[in-house]
Amino acid sequence: MNEEKHVRRIVIAGGGTAGWMAAAAIARTLGPAVELTLVESEAIGTIGVGESTIPPLVNFNRLLGINEADFMRATQATFKLGILFDDWKDVGSRYFHSFGLTGKDHWSAGFQHFWMHGRAKGHDQPYDDYCLELVAALDGKFAHLPDDRMNYAYQLDSGLYARFLRRMAEKDGTKRIEGRIGRVELDAESGDIAALVLDGDRRIEGDIFLDCTGFRALLIEGALHAGFDDWTHWLPCDSAIALQTPNVRPPVPYTRAMAHDAGWQWRIPLQHRSGNGLVYCSRYLDRDAALERLLGNIEGEPLTEPNFLRFTSGVRRRQWYRNCVAIGLSGGFMEPLESTSIHLIQRAVLRFVRMLPAGRVSARDVAEFNDQQGQDMEQIRDFLVLHYKVTNRRDSAFWRQCADMPIPDSLTQKIELFRETGRVFRRNEELFAENSWVQVMMGQGIEPQSYHPIATKLRDDELEKLLATIRGQVSDTVAKLPEHHAYVARYCGAEAAEAA
Repeated sequence: MNEEKHVRRIVIAGGGTAGWMAAAAIARTLGPAVELTLVESEAIGTIGVGESTIPPLVNFNRLLGINEADFMRATQATFKLGILFDDWKDVGSRYFHSFGLTGKDHWSAGFQHFWMHGRAKGHDQPYDDYCLELVAALDGKFAHLPDDRMNYAYQLDSGLYARFLRRMAEKDGTKRIEGRIGRVELDAESGDIAALVLDGDRRIEGDIFLDCTGFRALLIEGALHAGFDDWTHWLPCDSAIALQTPNVRPPVPYTRAMAHDAGWQWRIPLQHRSGNGLVYCSRYLDRDAALERLLGNIEGEPLTEPNFLRFTSGVRRRQWYRNCVAIGLSGGFMEPLESTSIHLIQRAVLRFVRMLPAGRVSARDVAEFNDQQGQDMEQIRDFLVLHYKVTNRRDSAFWRQCADMPIPDSLTQKIELFRETGRVFRRNEELFAENSWVQVMMGQGIEPQSYHPIATKLRDDELEKLLATIRGQVSDTVAKLPEHHAYVARYCGAEAAEAA
C-alpha cells in the first residue's frame, strides 16, 4: 500500500457476524464520510456457532446506541456471568471462571494474597465465595445492579445478531450487494486490491477492503498471500460438531465447558433452545465417534442437523496488508473455549475505525494495527493453552500430549510467576484481567507457594472482619436477586417462534 492513501470507498467482503458488525460500526461512526458497500451471497453459509460472548460486547453495543432489551429479544439472548469448567483439572473436578472481581484488591496486591493469608490463618472458605458474579451464576440469579456492579456478557444466536446488525447498518446507509465473489482483481502497479469481481463479471471497486470471508480468507490470503502461523502444536483440537437442542430446564446465566478424553464440549443456553458442540482433536477421535459422543451427552432431541467443522488454530501474519484488513476468521482462529471469537471481531473493527482519522490511512497505522492485533491474539492464545497444559489429567493420549507439549515463553513466565509468588500482571490492555488468570490457574490446580507481605499487616481480627464482610456482601446481594430466567422473561423475553 502507498505510504498514505485517502479512503472514501470501503468494501466489506462477506456478511455473517464479522461483516455486519463491521458494517454497523463503520456506518454508525463514519456515516456519510465514506461509501460503505457489503458484498455477500445467500448461497454461502456462515459458521454461525459463536453463541457465547464476553463483557466487551456490552460496550460495543452501547457505543452503537443499541437498546439492550431490543437486541436481546431479537437474538434470543440470555445473560452470561462466566463459564463452568467440568473435568479439566481432574475427572470429576469443576471450577468457575467468572467475569467479576473477587474480593477487594489493594493497590500493591490482588485479593488472592489476602485470601491465601487467611487460609494460612485457618479461614477455609472457598475463593469462589468472594465473587458476586460467580455466586450469582451458580445460584441461577441475575439483575442489573446500580453502578454496573454486575459484570456480564450474553449468550445469543449469532445468526440473529448478524440479521439485527444488518437492519441497523442498512438504515445507516450501508449498501448491500448480493453476489458470489468470483475473483479478486489486483492493481497491476501497486499490488493493492482494485476490485471484487462477482460472478457475471460485475466489478465492485474500493479504496480499502475488509475481508470477512471466514476461513476461506479470499482476499487477505487467497489474493494477497499475507501468510499464516499455525498454532496447532499449542492448540491441538482441529474439529468441532455443533447442533441445537430445546431447553429442558430454565436457562442458566453461564456457559459450560466439559472436558473429555480428546477435547471438550460446550453447552450454551439461550431463551428457548441451547447451543451444543463437541471440540476435539481428530488425531485421537474420529468424526463418527465424536458425533456419537455429542449425541450421547445432550439434553433433549436435536433441533438441527449436525454442523461439522474443521479448523486450524493460528493467526494471519499480517492482519492488515496493503489495502485489505482481515476481520474475524479470515484473520485467524482459536477455538471457542473462552468465547473470544466475536470479541476479536469487535477489537479489529473498532481498531480499524480508530485508525482512520480524517479518512486517511497511514503506513504507521497499519504497522500499529498489526502489532496490536498480534498481541491480542497471542495473549488470548496463552490463556487458552493454559487450560490444556496445567492439568492433572493423564488418562488419555490427548491429555498426555497436552501435558508434555512445550508452551510459549510468555505463558511459562505467567504460570511460574503465579506458582512462586501468587502474582499476575496484565500487559498492554490485555483482555483477561488478573482475576481471570487467578481463577483459571487455581481452578486448574496451581497452588501459589507464597503471597505478598502486605497481607500480613492485618491483625487477625482485621483479616477476619475483611473476609467476613466481603462474603456477607456477596451473599446478601445474591439473596435479593431474581431468578435469571424470570428476569430475562420480564426484561427481554422473546417468542419461541422467533428463534432461528
